[in-house]
Amino acid sequence: MLASMQTRRSVLLGAAGPALFPLSLKANTKPRNILFILTDDHRYDAMGFMKGQKFLETPYMDQLAREGAHFKNAFAATSLCSPSRASILTGKYAHQHRIVDNNTPIPAGTRFFPQDLRKAGYNTGFFGKWHMGGESDGPQPGFDRWVSFRGQGTYLPNKNGLNIDGKRVPQKGYITDELTDYALDWLGSRPKDQPWFLYLSHKAVHADFVPAERHKGKFAKAEFVPPATMAPSGEMARHRPMWAQNQRNSWHGVEFPYHSNLNIGEYYKRYAETLCAVDDSIGRMLDGLRRRGELDSTLVMYMGDNGFGFGEHGLIDKRNAYEESIRIPLLARCPELFHGGQTVNSIVANIDIGPTCLAAAGLQSPASIPGRSFLPLTRGETSGWRDSLFYEYYWENNFPQTPTMHALRGDRYKFIRYYGIWDSNELYDLVEDPLETNNLIYDSKHQTIAADMKQKLFETMEANGAMSIPLYPDRGGRADRRNPKGSRAADFPPELMGPRKND
Repeated sequence: MLASMQTRRSVLLGAAGPALFPLSLKANTKPRNILFILTDDHRYDAMGFMKGQKFLETPYMDQLAREGAHFKNAFAATSLCSPSRASILTGKYAHQHRIVDNNTPIPAGTRFFPQDLRKAGYNTGFFGKWHMGGESDGPQPGFDRWVSFRGQGTYLPNKNGLNIDGKRVPQKGYITDELTDYALDWLGSRPKDQPWFLYLSHKAVHADFVPAERHKGKFAKAEFVPPATMAPSGEMARHRPMWAQNQRNSWHGVEFPYHSNLNIGEYYKRYAETLCAVDDSIGRMLDGLRRRGELDSTLVMYMGDNGFGFGEHGLIDKRNAYEESIRIPLLARCPELFHGGQTVNSIVANIDIGPTCLAAAGLQSPASIPGRSFLPLTRGETSGWRDSLFYEYYWENNFPQTPTMHALRGDRYKFIRYYGIWDSNELYDLVEDPLETNNLIYDSKHQTIAADMKQKLFETMEANGAMSIPLYPDRGGRADRRNPKGSRAADFPPELMGPRKND
C-alpha cells in the first residue's frame, strides 16, 4: 500500500509546507530535454488504438504508444482541473497543496517542480492553460517563457487575448494551433548546449467543444455507441447509490445535461473532432524535435488532466470516482531511456509527473511527497511500487450533486467511501466487473474485502495527512436545478430499510 512505502513523519512534513526539491545531480545522468503535453478532460480510452469509440482517429497518439510506453492504469488523484494541475506541478495530493476546487487561489509559497529544473540550469517554457485559482493569467514561478490566457480561455479569438510574458497580445486563431505555434517558435530558438523543459497545456478538449475548421463534421455520420451503464436500472445499475441516481437529473446527468436537452452522442462526436487538433499538435511537436535532431533523446510525455464521462452510470463530466472519471491517457516516448511498444500495467498518477521530470533531469525529488518517478517501470522495475491509488474529491457548492468522497483503487477492487450523505458506499470487482455495474457493498461474500479496503483507505489517509477537509468560502454560481419532467428522487435501498438484525 501507499502507506507502507513512506514513513508517516516524512509524508506529514510534505503536507505541512511547500515541497523543496533537492538539486543533487545523480551520477552519470544526462539531463534530458523534456516535452510535457497536457490536455483537458481527455478520457483514457479516447484514442484511436484504445477504440473507446470505433470512429476515433488519433494517429500521433497511436504513434507515441507504438514507439514508447502506454501507461494503461494512469489516474488523476482528483478528477478536477485545478486540483489535478496543482498535483502535476507539486507531486502532492489536493489536500496537501490545498487547491481542492477551480476557484481557490494558489497558497502563497507553493513550489512547482519547474522552479527546480530552472535552478538546475534548464530553460523552461509554459504555453497554454494554467487555470489554478481565479482568472489570473500572469507569469508563474519557474518559467522563462510564458504564454497563457484567462481562466478556461476560448477556442476562437476573444477580446482578452493572450498573456505573453506579462504583456497582453491578441489571440489570432484557433487556440490549439496557436499554442503549438508559440511552443515551436520557442523550441526552435533553444541553444543546443542547454537542457530545456517545455510544458504545452492545451485548452482542448474542454467543453463547450469547438473543433478546428478543418475537422468540423469529420465524424458527423459516425455511429456513437452509448455506454451500457447509461441504463437507469437493471443489470447495469445494481445497488447504484442514491446520489448517482439523483445526479442523472442534474447539470451533470444524462437527463438534464448542463440544464439542456443536449444529445450525448452528438456531444461526443464534437469532442472527438476537437481532439483531432490536439493530435495534430503532437505530430507537429514531434516534427519539431526531429528537425532539431532531438527526437529520440527527448522525454516526450502526453497526458490528460482528468477523465470525462459521456453517460456512464447516467452521468457526464468528471469528479466522481468511477473509471471514466479518474482514468487518464498517459503516453511516454524516449528511445534512449526505454524501449518502445510496451504497455505498463502498474498504477501511476498525475502526482508522479514532477518526480519523473526531475529524474529525467538527474535530480532527486523529496521523499516527503507521495509522487514518484515512473521511469523505473519502463525498465520493468516494479519492486516496491504502489499497488493502489488514493483518490479524493471535495464537495463544491457550485456543483452540489456530487458528494465528498475518498476511494482506494487497487489492481482488482475499488472501494469508495462517501462523506456527509446518507447513502451507500461502493465496492467493485474490476476484474469480474470492469464497467462497475454491480456494487458489492452489501454482498455477504465481500464483507471482509470491503472492511479490509476501508481500513487500508484510512491508513493511507492518516499517513498522508488527509484526515481533515479543506474548506473555503463559496465562490461562483450554483448549478443546482432539476428537470421537472425528469426522473424523481431515488428511493432508499432496501438494505437501509428497517432495523438491523442485531438491533
